[in-house]
Amino acid sequence: QLRLEESGGGSVQPGGSLRLFCTTSQVILDYFAVGWFREAPGRGRELVSCISDVNTYYPDSNLGRFSTSMEKAWNVVYLQMNDLKPDDTATYYCAARAGSGNICNEPYMDYWGKGTLVTVSS
Repeated sequence: QLRLEESGGGSVQPGGSLRLFCTTSQVILDYFAVGWFREAPGRGRELVSCISDVNTYYPDSNLGRFSTSMEKAWNVVYLQMNDLKPDDTATYYCAARAGSGNICNEPYMDYWGKGTLVTVSS
C-alpha cells in the first residue's frame, strides 16, 4: 500500500515559519491529488491545502500564508507556512487521493500519514 510520512513540525513563535514535508512511497504521478489537513482539539480535521497536476487550492483563511508544492521526481509534497499564529497549532497530516478526481474532500482521500505536530506559542 502507499505510505506517507510527514516531517518538519516543531515549535515556533507567532509570526514564524515552518516547512513541512510529505514523502511518499510511490511516484506522485500515480495520484490525482495530495492534500494537507490539520487536526486540533475542539476543531476536528480541516483542509489546509490541496495540490494536483491541474491546480492548487487553499481555504480562504490560509491563502497568502500557506503554500504547497510538489517535487515529483523525489515523491515529496511541501507545505510552506508563514506568519504562523497560535490558532495554527495542530497535528498536520498529508493524504493522497488515488481515485478519480483532483479535489481533496476528506472522505475521498485514500491514504494518510501519521501526522507531525506544529506548536505556535510565545
